[in-house]
Amino acid sequence: MELNSKQSDATLVSLYIKGDEKCLSELIARHEEKIFGYIYSKTFDRDLSDDLFQDTFIKIIHTLKRGKYNEEGKFLPWALRIAHNLTMDFYRDKKRKKTKYATENYDVLDFIEAEDLNAEDKIELEQTLKNVAELVDFLPEDQQEVLRMRIFMDLSFKEIAEHTNVSINTALGRMRYALINLRKILAEKEVIKFN
Repeated sequence: MELNSKQSDATLVSLYIKGDEKCLSELIARHEEKIFGYIYSKTFDRDLSDDLFQDTFIKIIHTLKRGKYNEEGKFLPWALRIAHNLTMDFYRDKKRKKTKYATENYDVLDFIEAEDLNAEDKIELEQTLKNVAELVDFLPEDQQEVLRMRIFMDLSFKEIAEHTNVSINTALGRMRYALINLRKILAEKEVIKFN
């Protein structure tokens, strides 16, 4: 079948599922810039973005081939959701593999650049961060969730609101209270002295 650029995504998906491989090439060409751009906006790493882009289309192909696609007419938002989930999964897996302390599979040290510190300062920083990471568990669960998503997963407040099914203002409020409560806990436990 002759492809033309006026065919809808839904038509291309349907034709691809029926065996027309060229339709997938058209879908990729049509949406590559947006999908790759979205991934790159999260990673700022071209090689990693290339890998995640390829993983996104591998997952799309597997889903289509298994007949599990049910987002009729909404291919791009569906593809972007897959790209988003794979990107977040990459960062979660990376953090899990590097975890040194049992704090919900996150290691605070993964988020601190300590290259300029001497050995003694690194040890002190590591111990302080270990203590802080352990104290996050003392926060209410909804505050822990927002804090981890914002600090450890680098999600925007809009993304946090979407993942937790609350408004952006609620997500901001939870973060604010998490930081206030964490500061109180740190002062009480004397992990960090505040003047």
